[in-house]
Amino acid sequence: MPTTRATADRSAVRTLLRLWPYVRPVRARLFTAALVAVVASCTGLVIPLVLKWLVDGPVADRDPAGVWLGALYVLLLGIAEAVLFGIRRWLVARPLSHVEAEMRAALYRRLQRLPVAFHDRWASGQLLSRGTTDLMLLRMFLAFPLTFLLVNGVTILVGVVIMLLQDWLLGLVVLGPALPVMWTCAVFERRYAEVARRAQDQVGDLTTVVEESVLGIRVVKGFGRHRSQEHAFRELAGRLRGTELRKARLLATIWAVIVTLPEVAIGAALVLGAVRVADGALSAGTLVAFLSTALALRWPVDSIGFLLAMSQEAATATERYFEVMDEAPEGEPGRSRAAVGTVAGSGAGEGLGSGARAGAGTGTESGTGTESGPGSGIRFEGVRFRYPDAPPGSPPLLDGIDLHIRHGESMALVGATGSGKTTLTALVPRLYDVTSGRITLNGVDITAMSREELRSRVAVAFEEPTLFSASVGENVLMGAPDGAGKAELDRALAIARADFAHVLPQGTDTRVGEQGLSLSGGQRQRLALARAVVGRPEFLVLDDPLSALDVHTEAAVEAALRQVLADTTALIVAHRPSTVLLADRVALLSGGRIAAVGTHRQLLRDNAEYAHLMSGQEEVSR
Repeated sequence: MPTTRATADRSAVRTLLRLWPYVRPVRARLFTAALVAVVASCTGLVIPLVLKWLVDGPVADRDPAGVWLGALYVLLLGIAEAVLFGIRRWLVARPLSHVEAEMRAALYRRLQRLPVAFHDRWASGQLLSRGTTDLMLLRMFLAFPLTFLLVNGVTILVGVVIMLLQDWLLGLVVLGPALPVMWTCAVFERRYAEVARRAQDQVGDLTTVVEESVLGIRVVKGFGRHRSQEHAFRELAGRLRGTELRKARLLATIWAVIVTLPEVAIGAALVLGAVRVADGALSAGTLVAFLSTALALRWPVDSIGFLLAMSQEAATATERYFEVMDEAPEGEPGRSRAAVGTVAGSGAGEGLGSGARAGAGTGTESGTGTESGPGSGIRFEGVRFRYPDAPPGSPPLLDGIDLHIRHGESMALVGATGSGKTTLTALVPRLYDVTSGRITLNGVDITAMSREELRSRVAVAFEEPTLFSASVGENVLMGAPDGAGKAELDRALAIARADFAHVLPQGTDTRVGEQGLSLSGGQRQRLALARAVVGRPEFLVLDDPLSALDVHTEAAVEAALRQVLADTTALIVAHRPSTVLLADRVALLSGGRIAAVGTHRQLLRDNAEYAHLMSGQEEVSR
């Protein structure tokens, strides 16, 4: 994942203001809730004034009726304060749940639209923690600290004014610790921001370890590595514990300052006020009202520490959330390239295509109209590719790829391990974008199409199939247009020789479990192949789709797959001669370039590298 961003110069207020677009739809209820909370808090400050009247009036005059009346006033004010705070809670509960849900949905949508290169860089646990823990922190911030930073600020201001009006000298005594408390808060905020960011990043790392251990439990158990995994978990958990303890120490420090200094000031005001009451310079009721107001402000002042802490954690969560949201999604079609055009081949790529056609011996130039023209099928023109996170100046993985797969033709792509075969196939559906050059489908530049249109025309099956926690039928029909039903499902399963799906406990409605690990590797691969062919795609890209099958099943799948390949244009990554023989022609990828194109027999006869690759595979198959 990307390195942690520095938080020392970050403005928490500017960061939190980025939440406004999500909060705007519910702003009326939030502002109303804040106003209700301010009224409730100020209602509590009226109680000391009632106590002043009660002490200087009915108590001093020994009036029992007045005392009962004063007690009734205090009770009613207390009930009003409680009811108003209850209304505030009711006002914010539903809208803030909506805000959290909308932010989580927006994050999920963005993750779906981000390029594969982004997911290659980021650990899944970090993304998971942003969609769960961080959004929970934001909801808590919007529900409580955001409101009470305002409410407590107004309460403290109103309370200070009341105390100064009661007695300015005692008011100045209580205000004495204000400057030390403000300085402590500033230092605390800066240090806590750094530690809070570290803690939330470590939660993401810990989530990643847990997720990988669960998904890889067969490997962990198979190699007896549970102790090493436990050690890794304990080490990360220990780091997180240390960071959380540092957070606790910082919070304890600010609480010690915020609680101690005001308490000392109130004690000094009590002593000075008692002396002045004894001297007759101050009424007992005024002293009671002053001290009651000061004690009523204890909660707003004491809460400053953890409100600032929660605000910093929310700012960090906001920062982490927008680290993902700010990533550029997959772009829309470029406007600088023509949507339709006929490609005239030249140079080495065209020469290879022409030479191959001369000896192909198959009628691949079938079709009518533009589909059978020189630009039909899949064409790579001067394609160069370097991974986005590759070091600057490093050589490209693919360099000057020129290749033409004619309409209705199937071409096998062969090369040594690490030669870039899988990467080349990933460029066709734009899982990655080419660094330079272009790819066309029937003469149309793939960057001129929307990704939705492109991926509706191109179906893919990967060597390492991914199945979702859904039924067999749902997994397969994921590759079909909306509205596809049982007929299409049965046809695809038959082509992939995945008839085992019908004898599962609930047939094709059987859930395969997370990652499809309840099935064998060959079964998963056959379901992935069925998913690729179920939609009768115009173009088919297969990355060694039969590698996990036994010899007999492979032969049966190949026999059925030939019928599909007759009606589509296909690029097939192949490692075994049996898979190569599915194709009309073969392209050899070597050194980042297409080194040769021809039939299997031609290349065996004329190309030593190809013959070497195929002879090794034949020995393995024996």
